[in-house]
Amino acid sequence: MKNYLALVGTSLLVACSTVPSQQTATRPVELRFVAEVNGQSFECGQSYKNIGTTRSTMTPTDFRMFVSQVHLMTAEGKAVPVQLVQDNTWQLEGIALLDFENGQGPCRNGTPPMNTVVRGTAPAGQYTGVKFTVGVPFERNHGDPTVAPAPLSSTAMFWIWQGGYKFLKFDTATSGRPIQSAKPAAHGGGNASGFSVHLGSTMCVSPSRTQAPTACQNPNRIDVTLTDFDLKKNQVVVDIGRVLAGSNVDVNAPKTSPGCMSFPKDADCPPIMSVLGLPYDGKAASGPQQFIIKR
Repeated sequence: MKNYLALVGTSLLVACSTVPSQQTATRPVELRFVAEVNGQSFECGQSYKNIGTTRSTMTPTDFRMFVSQVHLMTAEGKAVPVQLVQDNTWQLEGIALLDFENGQGPCRNGTPPMNTVVRGTAPAGQYTGVKFTVGVPFERNHGDPTVAPAPLSSTAMFWIWQGGYKFLKFDTATSGRPIQSAKPAAHGGGNASGFSVHLGSTMCVSPSRTQAPTACQNPNRIDVTLTDFDLKKNQVVVDIGRVLAGSNVDVNAPKTSPGCMSFPKDADCPPIMSVLGLPYDGKAASGPQQFIIKR
């Protein structure tokens, strides 16, 4: 009997050893972001000259953005999803919040913690590019931020249930548009003065502003692909100076929110949305997005 049991045990061990492992080797992924203004490092309290068509001087007060659906690209063009680290602060499911402001000086309405890296894991292998979306997926975009887990708990990055989150939030004071009041502007736009770029979904169909929509006519999510990208050497550069290059940041279209907040019929939006590579008011963008590059 003992010999029989030993034989059975040995057979089971041999059989198990021949079954292929169901686990796939993975590698850590760190996608590093750098915020700039016309090639200069973004810093709260720093003023930047030669901005927009009037070559204005501006002093930023906020700069944050959501990214999602992060993938690595193989040489064959296959997109491999990155599983983001669930850190209970900056990353949730496949969504990450990047925060370039530090809550100091003119950015005092922000938060001291900053985040400039998206972290996760992917199957081990050779990759030659990255792909991601600036924005929050529709299924996560329309809810109550007061009960949502971080980073979707950021009310500063939220409009209303109908419109959802601000995918990109940039606020600034300029030579012609100093910040004079903290009173909220239309559409939950933030500063009642200054010049802002708030990107989010618009024309969303729902019974009211406080209900989640069934669809949005203008999703306004930016799809970004960066080729020849080495995770160890390259960084993702987000340059707001490029976004404002064709804008007069010293004036604001009458009866509209300060700057461009993505809503239709705002004369300040066409040059900004075009640089972001997004259609606006029924017109296609003049080309692919120019906001995000690699270095």
